[in-house]
Amino acid sequence: MRLVIAEDNALLREGIALLAASAGHEVVGIATSGPAIVPTLLEHRPDLAVLDVRMPPHFRDEGLRAALDVRRLLPGLPVLVLSQYVEQTYAAELLASGAGGTGYLLKDRVGRVEEFLEALERVAAGGTALDPEVVSQLLNRGSPLAALTDREREVLHLMAQGLDNAAISSALVVTERAVSKHIGNIFRKLDLPAGDSGHRRVLAVLTYVNG
Repeated sequence: MRLVIAEDNALLREGIALLAASAGHEVVGIATSGPAIVPTLLEHRPDLAVLDVRMPPHFRDEGLRAALDVRRLLPGLPVLVLSQYVEQTYAAELLASGAGGTGYLLKDRVGRVEEFLEALERVAAGGTALDPEVVSQLLNRGSPLAALTDREREVLHLMAQGLDNAAISSALVVTERAVSKHIGNIFRKLDLPAGDSGHRRVLAVLTYVNG
């Protein structure tokens, strides 16, 4: 996997690069400021972009705006965003920005090596990786999901983190058949159109996050 990393903190940047290299991935580009992100991504066209939300010169939302801009220039580019804190609007906006793998992790998640490397691979493959704390805070914003049962909300919560049916089954200590039934109920209650189940999962997560 070819990565571009946008991070101004040298220690964190080098740490991410070393972790990526240890898993056989290649860092092909580095950006240390907001204005450098899009040109670096366009030059290298990586398999995955790992971006800090707040970058120089203003430390506001440079990384997120770059992610949204490059998604328009390179549709489908997988993006994993790192942030010191949960920025609810940013997470929801990025998830709603279109197709392609998307992740939003808090920076302390980088220290959990196996989880972080799994998130890299999941997002690069077109999946979703959301920090559990991000999901919890998005849920607390309030949503149109009142029709869901507590168990269905738990299943959707885990779907939003990128877990597949087997992993959800293990986390909730229920059968995969039960998980499939809950997911079917979620699709029905959210009135999602019939079709590819993977696409419906994405729509369900977007409904959940944007609720």
